[in-house]
Amino acid sequence: MTLRAPHAHEGISIPTLMFKVILALLPAALLGVLQFGVPALLLLITCLLTAVLCEGLCRKLNPQAEGRVNDGAALLTALLLAMSLPPHLPLWLGALGTAIAILFGKQIYGGLGQNPFNPAMLARVVLLIAFPVQMTHWVDPAAFYDGHWYTAGVDGHSGATLLGGFKESGHLSVDQVGQWLGTARGSLGETSALLLVLGGLWLIWQQVFSWHVPAATLLGALVPATLLWLINPVLLPDPISQLTGGGLLLGAFFIATDPVTSPTSNRGKLWFGAGLGFLVFIIRTFGNFPEGVAFAVLIMNGATPLIDHFTRPTIYGHKVRKEEQA
Repeated sequence: MTLRAPHAHEGISIPTLMFKVILALLPAALLGVLQFGVPALLLLITCLLTAVLCEGLCRKLNPQAEGRVNDGAALLTALLLAMSLPPHLPLWLGALGTAIAILFGKQIYGGLGQNPFNPAMLARVVLLIAFPVQMTHWVDPAAFYDGHWYTAGVDGHSGATLLGGFKESGHLSVDQVGQWLGTARGSLGETSALLLVLGGLWLIWQQVFSWHVPAATLLGALVPATLLWLINPVLLPDPISQLTGGGLLLGAFFIATDPVTSPTSNRGKLWFGAGLGFLVFIIRTFGNFPEGVAFAVLIMNGATPLIDHFTRPTIYGHKVRKEEQA
């Protein structure tokens, strides 16, 4: 007779978790579509369709790969990538980035749960390095532009994001209400800080992930940024602009909390989040890029095995057996 260890199951499946995260992201994504119009909608649809096609193709080529086409993981990856891209990015670049995320960020390692790096952030970094001009072309939201939707062939008024403009000129044009509500220039995932915070808090309440990674990430970025800003306000934007500008909130609540690429223990999550936030601060302040969430996520993903090694909880009974052997 084989004895099996007792396991407590909460009845939450992988598809349920994935679709809860997608549901939490939808308000911010839909607001971005309303603000940036048809080009943003087409980009979102392109990323989602490409993800499903690539996932299905990989399942045909390698039936032993982990995961399923309808488990929601591919859709979530595509949604996160689309929300980190400029809303008027050419559709072929959106499709290329999504293919890179699914094929080279996930399936090449064996499918769901096998990837060491976040697929969406891996694809975003590749696109940013390979196509810097297209990846840094930002437009004003339609409501901020002329009160009408953009059409598929209209570029609109372009310019720098809040953090990008400060990096270029050293001056900050702050619209705190716009940053919170979603009428500021940026990607789909950085226009409405309020909706991202509400979605992240709802996921914590639903126990999709714990508070450790988001809290540590925000503190890791904002504490040194606040101290340096108090010492020299000219060097970087104020802490509130650091919080609402860029992809810090999207990264803290929806990307860094990925259970596959982050540590398992609560203590490890705190170290992971603190390191991530501090790297975001370093890249934003001293790097050539005004935004550093994607780079910081990939670096900390690579450090996750080391963090797990030093913070993994001791197995129950391990010390007792060790003492008996001694």
